Amino acid sequence: MSMLIINFILFQVGWFACVLGAAYSLPWVGTVTVGLIVIFHISLSGKADRELLLILMAVLIGASWDSLLVWLQLLSYTSGMWSQNLAPHWIIALWALFATTLNVSLHWLKGRWLIATISGAIAGPLAYYAGHRLGAVIFSDAEVALMLLAIGWAVFVPMLLWFAQRLDGYTHLPNHRGAGT
Repeated sequence: MSMLIINFILFQVGWFACVLGAAYSLPWVGTVTVGLIVIFHISLSGKADRELLLILMAVLIGASWDSLLVWLQLLSYTSGMWSQNLAPHWIIALWALFATTLNVSLHWLKGRWLIATISGAIAGPLAYYAGHRLGAVIFSDAEVALMLLAIGWAVFVPMLLWFAQRLDGYTHLPNHRGAGT
């Protein structure tokens, strides 16, 4: 049970470091914090290569999705931009951070595809809205952006959980539903 709590707390620490770092023009604070959390996460996994592959898949999906939203000019970010049409590095780091939860604190969602879809449709946009309220992200059209974020996260959460189910590097945890469930 303690690994679940540690994973949840580290996610919160990383999320706030990224969002507040970006809001206060210190985006590297969040990216470095997430990098350290990811290293810690991988070091505790039973199968580091599988966990790393899952994280890389989430980063590719997330970087593509958020860059599309930037390119469509639905979202803009206050700092940490690589390029005018690409998602900032701290948002990409957040996708890596989210991936660290899939086989630990969110492992209970595996196989519960409807709950995962609904959770993604609600929690994803809420996280971006919180980032907006804290000053890290700007919506050009909040209703359209939040609707697209809900659709995207409704797809990405179950998709990433499906990948996590097959690339589970944390099957050594007690009471853990691992690969093949």
